[in-house]
Amino acid sequence: MPIQVLMPALSPTMEKGNLAKWLKKEGETIKSGDVIAEIETDKATMEVEATDEGTLGKILIPEGTADVAVNTPIATILADGESADDLAKATAPAAQKAAESAPPGAAKAEAPAPKAAPAPQAVAEPDPEVPAGTEMITQTIREALRDAMAEEMRRDADVFVMGEEVAEYQGAYKVTQGLLQEFGAKRVIDTPITEHGFAGVGVGAAMTGLKPIVEFMTFNFAMQAIDQIINSAAKTLYMSGGQMGCSIVFRGPNGAAARVAAQHSQDYSAWYSNVPGLKVVAPFSAADYKGLLKAAIRDPNPVIFLENEVLYGHTGEVPKLDDFIIPIGKARIVRTGSHVTIVSWSNGMTYALKAADELAKEGIEAEVIDLRTLRPMDTETIINSVKKTGRAVTVEEGWAQSGVGAEIAARIMEHAFDYLDAPVARVSGKDVPMPYAANLEKLALPSVAEVVEAAKAVCYR
Repeated sequence: MPIQVLMPALSPTMEKGNLAKWLKKEGETIKSGDVIAEIETDKATMEVEATDEGTLGKILIPEGTADVAVNTPIATILADGESADDLAKATAPAAQKAAESAPPGAAKAEAPAPKAAPAPQAVAEPDPEVPAGTEMITQTIREALRDAMAEEMRRDADVFVMGEEVAEYQGAYKVTQGLLQEFGAKRVIDTPITEHGFAGVGVGAAMTGLKPIVEFMTFNFAMQAIDQIINSAAKTLYMSGGQMGCSIVFRGPNGAAARVAAQHSQDYSAWYSNVPGLKVVAPFSAADYKGLLKAAIRDPNPVIFLENEVLYGHTGEVPKLDDFIIPIGKARIVRTGSHVTIVSWSNGMTYALKAADELAKEGIEAEVIDLRTLRPMDTETIINSVKKTGRAVTVEEGWAQSGVGAEIAARIMEHAFDYLDAPVARVSGKDVPMPYAANLEKLALPSVAEVVEAAKAVCYR
């Protein structure tokens, strides 16, 4: 039966791309691994490899077509003995046979990753910041972020957004979609690809009383701007004796995404949370993304708002309130338990919540804490939980050495040592730069199994 070749996804957040060129013609013989087409996004041109052998029976999407949605059939491959008469019988390939883009010379392509599952919610405890009976709406995290910025821009004319592709392109991850149309080019500003430059412009604007939201396409690129962030934004209030503030938000994706290699995958949570003068936020749920971003925009201090690219498409319930704010510096217990405390934040909560489900099957009830804010850290919530459970596990995608988990472990030792029944365990990313290969990337990140193993170890199970 003929097999359809589908438009591949280059990343978890890709929704469409351009079919730039066909490298094979109808009627040509195709072998598994042959490059048959090139596709483009705003960031890269990649190749599509065939995973089936046969003849290119029909090209369904002509070259030069823009905005082809992911998983759209783009061609049909005929097996040996099949003819054009069989094209009507074509079916979409099984997941393991779907075409996937790969760099030149790559091994046989793998199937595009399925859409990420929604963030775990079934075990979440009621949020104390949300009044009982509040109507909830379902939103993706990118929508929650967009609404938070739009609401604050309507509320305060001093708030504006700047960064690469935030205006005309509607945001590299579509987080700023619609803002240019509503607020105009004076308040939604496309910048050149020069992080040191536009971060400095933002800091200067904040020092004069404006309230910039500076978007980095990834916090890996904020390395170019780290002098502006730390030496200018973070230290000026202290160095000026309180005379000169800097109300600014630096936001964008932080940490691993999917197959973007070491220079686009580093987790900077520990870097920024080390610096006095900065507040550092790293939410997990859609409601927290919205409520904390609104709080960050209103804060008179510089705030580092660490998002996660993998989570942008995840959905969650967001309170339908006129002005929903979550205070910076307050953790949330999302699952109660009595045997072990698991502390995480951002995408680390994915592992923590799934591990708690697995542990419950073995009679271990884990209390899961979402830190939400890394600086200032809600030490009180952590300590009170550890005093109850006597055990603790930290989960982070960043590296272990000098990591946020190490700081949590130190605070537990300082404030709850006599309550511990086992040493604090840490689950983290492996001590290597992030590999490009999908199988190695998976090994470099934490896993649910590792969290389960750590929790069972501290419970002596």
